[in-house]
Amino acid sequence: MGVSLIDLWLPILVGAGFVFLVSSVLHMALPWHKNDYGRLEDEEVLIAGLRSVRLPEGCYRFPHVASMADLKDEANVQRFIDGPVGLLTVLPTGMPRMGAALVQWFFFGVLIAAAAGYVASITVERGADSLLVLRVTGAVAILAHSTSNVMNSIWKGERWSVSFKFAVDGLIYGLLTGAAFAWLWPSA
Repeated sequence: MGVSLIDLWLPILVGAGFVFLVSSVLHMALPWHKNDYGRLEDEEVLIAGLRSVRLPEGCYRFPHVASMADLKDEANVQRFIDGPVGLLTVLPTGMPRMGAALVQWFFFGVLIAAAAGYVASITVERGADSLLVLRVTGAVAILAHSTSNVMNSIWKGERWSVSFKFAVDGLIYGLLTGAAFAWLWPSA
């Protein structure tokens, strides 16, 4: 008899819980991610300038061009050559909303665990060997967690060392998710 995704609600939640707890340790208690982002020189000058233009929250690219054709304009080419060139994310003003971010992070872990559970439910039988369950669910969860930051290095200029650290985090999260499924996989 097969396994339905409904049968896997407990390992999905436990796996997401493991990821949530361990990620809290990696990001808050250990210095692993401490140097991921640098401090700007003359930060206050830049902040004052941004404050004066009253940017609404969102993501911005600068210099901004409306189309690829605009990249042929000599004035725009010079703006890129003169620099700076970058991306800017403006968040809501006020203290960071960690509660909302943490809830979203937990549900992201649930989504990844559910995807891993779905793949396992169509490929692994009820009562299967724990190592097989770990390999299938862990592989899916590792792939999802460990590659999530790579696009930031490809398209947004984030240092590859930062993406590498998030990939290591993803390996840990994927193994934890797989372990939850191996531990709580339905018996025959």
